[in-house]
Amino acid sequence: MIDDSILSSVKRDIMGLVPEDTSFDATLINDINAVFVILFEMGVGPTNGFRITDNTTVWTDYLDEGNVLNLVRSYVPKKVKMMFDAPVTGSMNEALKAQISEDEWRLSVAVDPSDTFEEG
Repeated sequence: MIDDSILSSVKRDIMGLVPEDTSFDATLINDINAVFVILFEMGVGPTNGFRITDNTTVWTDYLDEGNVLNLVRSYVPKKVKMMFDAPVTGSMNEALKAQISEDEWRLSVAVDPSDTFEEG
């Protein structure tokens, strides 16, 4: 559902934590906010930046519904996973890094396609 809490969906989708488990909320909030800084630097999201403070902030508070939001919803948990609980095995770690890199490229193209494709 598009109105999911950002914190709760990151906890559920990547960390495998139930939203009621608040044991790691402070660390996850810091990591999520760090990812929002990365997105801001890439030109994605609100022009004045964005941060969460608890589980009441939902994805549509960050961006309106659309393709960029869908990709952000996929990217943020992966990036947080690498910061909070990176895969132990090398192959899984490399696969997650590759997914993150592709997401970053696609987000860059989505916010400024002229950087990637030349007119001609």
